[in-house]
Amino acid sequence: MTGRGGGATADTFRITEGRLGDEPTVTVSAPDGAVRVVLALRGATLLSWQVGRGVDGHLTELTDGYRDEAELLSQDGVRAGLLAPFSNRVADGRYHHGGRDHDLLPGRVEDRTIYHGFAREAPFRLVAATMTADSARLLLRSTSIRPGRYPGYPFALDLDVEYTIGRHELGIEIRATNVGETTAPYASGWHPYFTLSRPHPRLIDDLVLQIPAHTLIRTDASLIPLRGKEALLPLDRCPDMDFRTPRRLGDAVIDACFADLAPGPDGRTETVLSDPASGDALRVWQYGGYMHVFTGDTLARDRRASIALEPVEVPTDAYNRPEHANALSLEPGRQREFRFGVTYLPDMKKAGSAP
Repeated sequence: MTGRGGGATADTFRITEGRLGDEPTVTVSAPDGAVRVVLALRGATLLSWQVGRGVDGHLTELTDGYRDEAELLSQDGVRAGLLAPFSNRVADGRYHHGGRDHDLLPGRVEDRTIYHGFAREAPFRLVAATMTADSARLLLRSTSIRPGRYPGYPFALDLDVEYTIGRHELGIEIRATNVGETTAPYASGWHPYFTLSRPHPRLIDDLVLQIPAHTLIRTDASLIPLRGKEALLPLDRCPDMDFRTPRRLGDAVIDACFADLAPGPDGRTETVLSDPASGDALRVWQYGGYMHVFTGDTLARDRRASIALEPVEVPTDAYNRPEHANALSLEPGRQREFRFGVTYLPDMKKAGSAP
């Protein structure tokens, strides 16, 4: 990679620095203006992904991210948060690792809910950028996860987040390196909200979803998976949650993890969200892991105006599940990566004829 700025010219993608309130941001734009991506350095968080649609190149917003500094700081809904060193919930904020009990919420008695890790609020810095005529690649780094920084997590990790921004695709790779002296529990994921109804927002009910999963993770009322194999429910026995065949979301209320994803020949799994009205579609892809889906019914703003399709390495409360111990263990000096992203497929015929 080249240094910051990447040697961008008028014929390549370009990057500019900005602010969301007092929070630093970077904006990446295609040379013809047909792609625009805004990232906050706090959490390396995607704030906006806009892609030109149709012959007039009108920019379409495809995500529902934080709109101002207050939302970013509140973290309500974890909009496009990068999830590390754990995703979703850790039951009661406690887990056992390395022969010790750990408490992520020491001293707290009421509401011991903790979820989605620390990376989403960590300071990142842009360390490299490469710009070409067709894409931009940004590398952001955080060294904030250190012993004593986060209660109940006495481990040292360096996090690299690499964004690859193309004409119709956004790719992300999270790489964690254990720079400490002991094995750390670690897993990552992403919590984006997608919309296909801009510029006229509407509920997600008429969108069509397809998830190539064979198993649903069953949970209790606190959204913690049931013990052992009781958590694994074949979707053949749960038709209301079976999206292997594309179907309309309707009034379905979902906050659930889907397992046993069926990959394509290249090893990539694709969850597809489409809009019959426009013909547009989004393919959320990942290499390995699980797909968590949340229909946004409890958001503070714009409930059910977007849907969270979350690639995650492990299911909820993996820190307390022995069957995931090996997958979580990151030994000193070792690095692990998780790759995922999303591809936008506009219906160009309809877009070109739109008024």
